Amino acid sequence: MTPVAIQQLLDSAYIAAAVLFVLSLKWLSSPVTARRGVLAGEIGAALAVIATLFNPELVQYKWIIVGLIIGAAVGIPLGMVHMTAVPQRTALSHAFGALSASMIGIAEYYVGVPNITRFGMGEIALEVIIGSLTFTGSVIAAGKLQEILPQRPITYKGQNIVSLSVLGAAILLAIALVVNPNAPLLFPIMVVVSLVFGILLVTPIGGADMPTVISLLNSYAGFSAALLGFVLDNKVLIVAGALDGSSGFILSVIMCKAMNRSFTNVMFGAFGQVQTSSKAATEERTVRSASPEEAAGILSAASRVVIVPGYGMAVAQAQHKVRELFDSLGKRGVDVKFGIHPVAGRMPGHMNVLLAEADIPYDRLVEMDDINSDMVQTDVALIIGANDVTNPAARSDTSSPIYGMPILDVDKARTVMVIKRSMNPGFAGIDNPLYYFDKTLMLFGDAKAFVGDIVKELSNASH
Repeated sequence: MTPVAIQQLLDSAYIAAAVLFVLSLKWLSSPVTARRGVLAGEIGAALAVIATLFNPELVQYKWIIVGLIIGAAVGIPLGMVHMTAVPQRTALSHAFGALSASMIGIAEYYVGVPNITRFGMGEIALEVIIGSLTFTGSVIAAGKLQEILPQRPITYKGQNIVSLSVLGAAILLAIALVVNPNAPLLFPIMVVVSLVFGILLVTPIGGADMPTVISLLNSYAGFSAALLGFVLDNKVLIVAGALDGSSGFILSVIMCKAMNRSFTNVMFGAFGQVQTSSKAATEERTVRSASPEEAAGILSAASRVVIVPGYGMAVAQAQHKVRELFDSLGKRGVDVKFGIHPVAGRMPGHMNVLLAEADIPYDRLVEMDDINSDMVQTDVALIIGANDVTNPAARSDTSSPIYGMPILDVDKARTVMVIKRSMNPGFAGIDNPLYYFDKTLMLFGDAKAFVGDIVKELSNASH
């Protein structure tokens, strides 16, 4: 086969890969076609990798094989983590992707000096800055999600000024390198400053904003990959990175809208400080609790039930028990739906993934805007480990950090039941007045065990 024919074949493979990436993103937008979307993305990535391996410019495969072995050794265990660890695994994936893009950009700079052009230097500098800050930011996010690092915002006076000054320094160094690309001493300083900015960027962000941060870091990783495509003149990398970056950015906008907050508020607001209330106010409030037997009786007598899942369900790995509860109530003629908040859990679509794993029918999963209109006619709203997305303070308390955030209107249901380990505040560190309503029953305990006990009571009642 002639070199021209080989190149045409490779170009065809890259075009096919790009088309599959676009289709993958399209199909992933619906649960019904999500599996097809994943498969299309995998095939597209495999095509792109195989085409690259057959590139005539490759002279040896030794280091490529070493890289593949190391990547597989790290990637396979990461891919087999439990569902509760998916958010932090996702953050680490962003970190690795951004790190690889940044390292390739660094290599391209040192290989290109002293013949690198100013335009090429600009591409490399921008790609390395974004890749570096995304790497360290993603590592910090993963540490917070894994609870290795404090989940609450770590703040200090003048933090935003310091952070923006560090970013400004990285940009100034990049400009200096564009003016004079043959200044190799400035390049590593720019890299280090960018890495530091990634740490400063994510450390002050509270746990309640982690879903948006994960989405935004995904966007940054995509844009760094697209810029790397320009540096390497690799069109499929440009397409894949642009798709990843733009979709992540759009998702971040949607999630900010779901929280009624702006990007600047998420990135610089230090949201997530624990609110304190006066001792007197705390003493005056009481809660009503119920046993699994009582909860089963209320649920079996209901006509309409809305289950609201949250991160507590994920931690307890209760999704399969929830499926058993869904089946048991369905046999009794109870209409059961699941109310899904856009930012429930610790990553975009977290609850959808967990419920899909338990084979909950897709048509039973209802988004917040659609389910809220049904809450007034709902007999029981059963909340499983969700806190902040059901907090009515978002509607009424102007002093609350979540004021204005759209929530699931569970307080409009006739009866509210909340499965929770304790009265501790949620991931945002905000107390929830819903727990003290007369219509609310607190079901204290592990979500998996408590739901399992409810299922047993329902089973015993049917015999």
